[in-house]
Parts: sequence; C-alpha cells; structure tokens
Amino acid sequence: MLLSVSCQKDSLLSSNFLPAANPSCFPLRKARKSYQTVCNKPRNSSISVSCSSIKIVRSASLDKHVVKQNKIRFIQKLKTLLLSKPKHFIPIHILSKCRSYLSIHKPRSILSMIHRYPTIFDLFTIPMPPTPLNATKSGYQLCVRLTPAAQSLAMQELNLKSAMSGFLANKLQKLLMLSSHRRILLSKLVHLGPHLGLSPNFRSRLCNDHPDKFKIVDTSYGRALELVSWDPELAVPLKFPQVNRGLIVDRPLKFKQLRLRRGLNLKRHHREFLMKFNELPDACPYSTSAEDFAKPSIEAEKRACGVVREVLGMMVEKRTLIDHLTHFRKEFGLPNKLRAMIVRHPELFYVSLKGLRDSVFLVEGFDDKGVLLEKDESMVIRDQLMALVAEGKRMRRERRKASINSVIVGDYDDNENDEDAYYDDGFEDLFDSEDSDLDYDFDDDSNESNELSVNGGNGEFWTADVSLASYKNSGDEGGDSEP
Repeated sequence: MLLSVSCQKDSLLSSNFLPAANPSCFPLRKARKSYQTVCNKPRNSSISVSCSSIKIVRSASLDKHVVKQNKIRFIQKLKTLLLSKPKHFIPIHILSKCRSYLSIHKPRSILSMIHRYPTIFDLFTIPMPPTPLNATKSGYQLCVRLTPAAQSLAMQELNLKSAMSGFLANKLQKLLMLSSHRRILLSKLVHLGPHLGLSPNFRSRLCNDHPDKFKIVDTSYGRALELVSWDPELAVPLKFPQVNRGLIVDRPLKFKQLRLRRGLNLKRHHREFLMKFNELPDACPYSTSAEDFAKPSIEAEKRACGVVREVLGMMVEKRTLIDHLTHFRKEFGLPNKLRAMIVRHPELFYVSLKGLRDSVFLVEGFDDKGVLLEKDESMVIRDQLMALVAEGKRMRRERRKASINSVIVGDYDDNENDEDAYYDDGFEDLFDSEDSDLDYDFDDDSNESNELSVNGGNGEFWTADVSLASYKNSGDEGGDSEP
C-alpha cells in the first residue's frame, strides 16, 4: 500500500533527505509533465511511503489493557441495560431478546454467563403478571439484578459523572470544535460516549444541563449535536510531554533523536522520514481545516495526526477503536486510509491487534511499563469492579473444589460404613448447578452436563463391573492366572 505525499521543491521534506540505497521502501517518483507545464508551474515531487513493509511490533504491556476490558465487556453491557430500567431489574425471557447487544450467540446460554459473575449479578423470582393466557395459572418468572456491592459502585459512578458535568461538557465542546461544521451526529457520538466518560443518558441530559453550549438539530442524516457557543481558551492543542534525556550537561544534541517506545526498532529510511516529519511546524487542529491543505501532502498528514492525537487525549484511557475514528473521517477531515497513517507513526500511536477490532493507543499517555500516567476517578471505580469480578472467580473456584472434595469423601464413607446410606455425595449439585463447569471458556456445555448427570444418577459414574477372567498359563494349561 503506497501513500503519495507531494511537497514543494523548497519544502523542508525534500527528496534529498531520502537516500537512494534502498528505493523500494521510499521511492522518489516524478510526474511526467510537458515542457510548457514545467516552465509555467513549480516543480513538485512525490514521495511514496511504502506501508506494506511496516510491521506492527506488539507491546504486551499495552495489549493487557484491551484484554482486561474484554473480560468485563459483558458486565458493562448488562449493567447498562439494568440501570436503564426504572426498578433496575430485567426478566430473563426479555433479556434473551438482547443477545445481539450482549454479543451472546446461540447455543451459548445467558444464564451461564450470569452465573459466572456471582458478585455482580443476582437472580431472583417474581410472580408472573396476570394475563388472559395465564389467568388460571400462578407461576413465577426469573429475573436478574445487580448485587448490593455492584449497585453501590454503579451509583458512585453515576454520581461522579454528575459532579463532573462541567468538565465533560468542556471535553465534548473541544470535540465539536474539531468538526468542520461544529456538529456531530448522535448516532456516531454514542460510540465514543463510554470512552469519553459520558453517562449513558448524555443525549437527554446534556442539552438540558448546558443549553447555552449545545443543541439538538435535525439533519438529512439524522439528529446531530451542534455547538452553540464555545470558549476560545479551550482551543489549545495538547502539549507534548517533556523528555528527560538524563544528560549531565544540558546542551543541544549533535545528532537528531527520535523517541520511540521500548523494544521498537525501525528501519533507517522510516526513522529518517519520521525525523523530518517532526521538524515540520505543528498545525493547530482547532484553527485549521482539511481544506487548507492539499490532501496528498505531508502538511495534511501532519494536521491529521494532530487531530487523532487530540481525540485520543480526550479519552479516559487514552485509547479507542480505530473503527470509531473512521466514523469521523468526514467531520474531522481525516484521510481515507486512516489506519495506514496511524501505523506509519509509531512514535505517536500504537495499534493493538487484540480483540475483535483493532485499538489505537496514545503512546505518550503511558510509561515504559504500560501504566496509564493520568488516571481518572472513574478508573478507580473500574478497578473496584475488577476486584469484585476476581472475588466471584475465587468463590466459584472454591465451590468447585468443595464439590469435588465432597464427592471423594462420600465415596470413601460409602465403602467404609454402610450406615450412611442417605449421605449426599454432591453429584447432583456438581452437575446440575450452573457453576459446575470446570473451565473458563464461554461455551454452553449444558448438553454434556446432562449426560453426566444421567450417568451419575444410577451410581455408576467413574465405576465399572469387572469380572475375573480366566487365563491359561503357557506352562500349565489347567491352572488359572491371578486376576
């Protein structure tokens, strides 16, 4: 994949900064023009950066953030559904209609997923409402709700976001200022809402709380959030962090240096390209637009990198999905090959391949060990939620060990003492309960559990009737061997 970047002859990024030792990586191409065209117009050269040779060097310290988020993705989605209800509970038969939102596909069971988090979700029954179909019947329906500990954390998070309403409004105001028309479709903004730290009901509360800043307008593509007025002091680009070189004498460096994350080595031509790219003057993404630059120019790429850097700087965890950024290509003036541009600048961004979709990180927001430098208060609540999940995992592990130990003790007592004829050996609880799975995959193994329970019901599980067989010895035909 090639990106042609044209620049003027007297530009800083000229053709003589690329050595001709390996032209396959950064070939220099000159467009064929007539003599009159060359005499009348300034000569332009095209620099083609080969992205096919750029490989993504994985960072385990940054990938672990995506893995951690994927583990609680089901919890976050179901918690959002429960908090959206007036009484904060949902019947299971209604929840089964939300499989696509919860990313649960058949034959995976919703109950098996809920049972995996005993410290987060609680199952209970309520009487069925009287209807003409079941007027003569009295039954109960199974429902799910949050546990008291999880409900307390959810209320803390909602109260925190209500207290940070002004801060979140300023963050959303900066995001709208990056748009060319100062408006963003609500259908697109809802994807970035959780990453920005917005509450699930921000669409109904935002304009009511700040009518002097935002308003809802109708467009040909749907309803959009428009910026009414903005503070010019907020239109300040994100500052680059100061680099501590660790030098004894503070003097200018003799050779140019490129700051990269630990373990990342680039080719010489790619490194020289990034050094020349960093020497270009920064284009403020708030005061410039994509129409101010030619699209296949290095200056346009400089502004696009600044826009992506500003958007990632607004995120709570300094990361988001690349698919979310592609939704805003038209509003923010980003190039069509956005992912290739992000991969081409590993000094600014990191692309994680973990999960179903690729994520992009702001490298300067993390240290060398992958720890987030600026933690939001909502991150503390998320860490407490992860602690609850770990506690539920420990409870389920101890429950399985206790069930297995009761099985072994029950078999031993049956062999030693026949008086305990009604001793509960734990087989029924082991195989009939939803917490009886011995692994952590998300497959629904209810069929296997039913087969095991049938075999264990007659007391022949893990036992076999072996009769003594008669064998003829080679030396003595009439004698029988020992079994």
